[in-house]
Amino acid sequence: MDSAQHLLRSQRDLLLSLTLDHPAPLLRWLRDAEVLSPAHYLSLLERSPSNAVAQAMEMVCATEESSQRFLQVLREVQDYYCRDLQLWVERHCREGVSKPAPEPLKVEEKKPKSFAKLFKGKSKGFTLTTEAKAKEQLKPSRSLKLANLRVPISAHKTTLLKRTEQLKCYSEGEGVASNSASHIEIRYTDLFVTEDDDFVDSSKHEYFDLASRRARIYVHQACQRIRPCHLLDPQGTSGRPPKRVKVKGIAGIGKSVVVQRLVYEWAIGKNMREFTCIFDLRFRELNLIEAPLSLFELLGERFRYLKEALPDLFTSPSSLLFILDGLDEFKFTLDWNSPDKNIDFRSKVPVSELVVALIKGSLLPEASVILTTRPSTEAPKRFFQRCCVVLGFEEDQVKEYTTKFYKDGKVAEKVYDYILNNDSLFVLSFIPLYCYIICTAMAEFFSSENPDAGDSKSLDLNPPRTVSEVYFCYLFTAIKHHALRGSAERSTSRSEVLSLAKQQLTKLGKLAYENLLQKKIMFSRADLEKYDVTPGDLQSTFLCQILQPVEEETVEMFSFFHLTVQEHLASLYCAVNLFSQEDIIQALDLWCLGLRPPSSTAAPLRNTDINMDQLESLQMFTRFFFGMLRARLAGQLDGLEVSPMEQGDGIPTRLGLWFQEQFKHGELKNQASLNLLHCLMEFHMKEATSLAAPEIKKLYLFKMKLSVVDCAAMHYVLQFSPHKLQELNLGYSNIGNRGLKRLWPILHRCESLYLRYNCLDRQAAILESAVLKSNECQVKKLFMCGNNLGPDGVLELWNALEHNTTVEELYLDITGITERGTENIVHCLSNNKALKTLTIVGNDIGEVGRARLRELEKCRPGLRIIANFVDDLGLLQAYLDWVEEIREDRDQMDSVKNADALQSVLRGLQVAEEQVETGENAEKAKELKKNILELLESSTNLTGGRHVM
Repeated sequence: MDSAQHLLRSQRDLLLSLTLDHPAPLLRWLRDAEVLSPAHYLSLLERSPSNAVAQAMEMVCATEESSQRFLQVLREVQDYYCRDLQLWVERHCREGVSKPAPEPLKVEEKKPKSFAKLFKGKSKGFTLTTEAKAKEQLKPSRSLKLANLRVPISAHKTTLLKRTEQLKCYSEGEGVASNSASHIEIRYTDLFVTEDDDFVDSSKHEYFDLASRRARIYVHQACQRIRPCHLLDPQGTSGRPPKRVKVKGIAGIGKSVVVQRLVYEWAIGKNMREFTCIFDLRFRELNLIEAPLSLFELLGERFRYLKEALPDLFTSPSSLLFILDGLDEFKFTLDWNSPDKNIDFRSKVPVSELVVALIKGSLLPEASVILTTRPSTEAPKRFFQRCCVVLGFEEDQVKEYTTKFYKDGKVAEKVYDYILNNDSLFVLSFIPLYCYIICTAMAEFFSSENPDAGDSKSLDLNPPRTVSEVYFCYLFTAIKHHALRGSAERSTSRSEVLSLAKQQLTKLGKLAYENLLQKKIMFSRADLEKYDVTPGDLQSTFLCQILQPVEEETVEMFSFFHLTVQEHLASLYCAVNLFSQEDIIQALDLWCLGLRPPSSTAAPLRNTDINMDQLESLQMFTRFFFGMLRARLAGQLDGLEVSPMEQGDGIPTRLGLWFQEQFKHGELKNQASLNLLHCLMEFHMKEATSLAAPEIKKLYLFKMKLSVVDCAAMHYVLQFSPHKLQELNLGYSNIGNRGLKRLWPILHRCESLYLRYNCLDRQAAILESAVLKSNECQVKKLFMCGNNLGPDGVLELWNALEHNTTVEELYLDITGITERGTENIVHCLSNNKALKTLTIVGNDIGEVGRARLRELEKCRPGLRIIANFVDDLGLLQAYLDWVEEIREDRDQMDSVKNADALQSVLRGLQVAEEQVETGENAEKAKELKKNILELLESSTNLTGGRHVM
């Protein structure tokens, strides 16, 4: 009997020819069987198929043990390959080869006939020893009912593998700084997915809300992180897997990539093996269905090679998984409140009813469904057993992604360090799509191949710092590496490069802008021809890297590969087609205020048809516009202009006056106002900001969930104001220590400073203490409630207040003050003559701490200290209102760890009950205690069944 090693060497060329067409299953299973090392496996994925299999075979044939493992793997994956390979496996495995210890392959003992029939000759060859049987569990599950499904399911898996094994790359350059390998195993980086409360802040552009929400949940829901492959794992005490799962997240956060990875892992036989078949359906495709049809017809048309097998598959619906990707792109209206219809998989109904029936479970209730959607799209939580949100990357994953993106480790390290030290890029990088664009843009500047990388002659820019600059560098990289390949060298000037691409950019920018006003993101061939953009252009120029064809079976559609790319190209179009100050002002009135412009000759102001209810959707576009306008004024868009800009020197001043009007007459308290601050930061011109900033007297961003970039925008603008700020309200904004540090230089000018519930700690207390010690401090009211300052942080504040002469009111409720945190309070505050009110309730200061407060009251008779809930009726009512607010807005419970805060209040109320038993204050305290207990109990009931991983 020949050895396995000899057999493989003699049959090497034949096996190569039988597997090189699709090496992915073979290579992956060889890696998991430890025949290939992870590093060697990834390197093989970058090679051509024939080269990859040849290299793997060379390694496998090195030893008898690895050769035998190879034969075992070949048995596992034979269904992915042609019948000739299956016959080869059947013949050679049945005949057997000599086998070494410790894992010999032996002739299979007789098994129940019903099981053997499934595999016929294939199951009669070698089997695993007891030790190896555990690994056998990795095989795709089979059952008697699936005997006649083996061939179509195999074809389905092979098709899905070929469709999902590559991640799309759009405009990466060549050379060391690029990464041409886009295999999903190489590029994919795990995302942070967690249980979701289904809260949506509809007042915000979804991109602006993400970073802060991500940070909020990172801190407080670390134990609830879910790997995508575990979305359908059993949950709660019931131990039953959820049948309906909703996964939501903003555009670009990676929902579709998560789905792609899930399908890939199933198709290659490594995850979700409990499902016989997975049907992945995209709503972009479902949009093409106009006539009523049945689920059977839909799947038979979409997966034609499964058509004959569908009746057998439907006999076991619990083994089926439907993945519905991109509900936000569905053009048909979904009636969630319609009564359930008695339909089966052969009933013909409109596609919208089919989707609703599948999600609600009135159709195939035993089947599993995963739905992906953006937050703004309605899909009622009551129909799902699990709701999750994709929050993008964590900091470690950003580093992992950049390492995978660049082949040169030194380049990856430089790019990551640059991202880490730039607030704007740091926040953007947590969104995978942005991270991809940043890495693509940075390649031009950090490539070790480029001796002048930091001062590229063609880019003539420093590495990008703002969102606008990142996207402009990305666009420019696309132009250089695709449209102008072979016709533009590195020495080609930027203006010449842009001039060569001017015609295409103008057409594409107009298409982007006019459809952005209508919130239109999908384009037909007729739409493209309307703007003189032809499919031929898409195939022969760089435009195919910007405007992506959407592959459909029956209709050819196109879209920009991400909404922000459409927004950026639209802003570029407007920046080069608005020629006068008046044109620019009219455009801003339209985009920001909804004021329709009078007649104008400027192209972006003609035939403007905009939905005034959708102005929030233009906020990212306006930021891009100011960045591009700054670039034009600096001469960085030379080569694109249609005609020179009138009175270019006066534009910053005129824009400063426009912002001044907005700040003077508008109440700065919402996302639109925050967007104006970002626009000024993107414009980054002192002439404009110096005129606008002094008009800001109050900034009310309560519960806005701000990121560090939002804090950077506030700091940038407010630093140009010579006046004090009457009020800066950042309560419940989740700025964290990093955000506070960004704001620190201007905090001393805030008369009333609200920093309640912002995930601040001792480091924040040290920063704030420095503010209070400043000779320029103008702070009169300081609200620090609900932050974990702790005893050490509070000791810093007492020291700062010893000589402070401005602070009159200080609120330190629920800040983690202990007895030790009162050690120096008497000494420091006895010397302070300005403080009039101090609240310190909800802190466990003990009897010693309370005694110190009584001593302080004697030393400072003019100081009112509220350390007990029953001391102040207004305080009790404020907490009652707070509890009711949390009851109505469940998002707050997790967002700032209010469950812990409520427990602190309960402890304080317990102390109050012991001291005061009657009176109105006592009754209010009892009511507050009752409401808190009910809220905590209801919250436990809601979260107790969560699946923790």
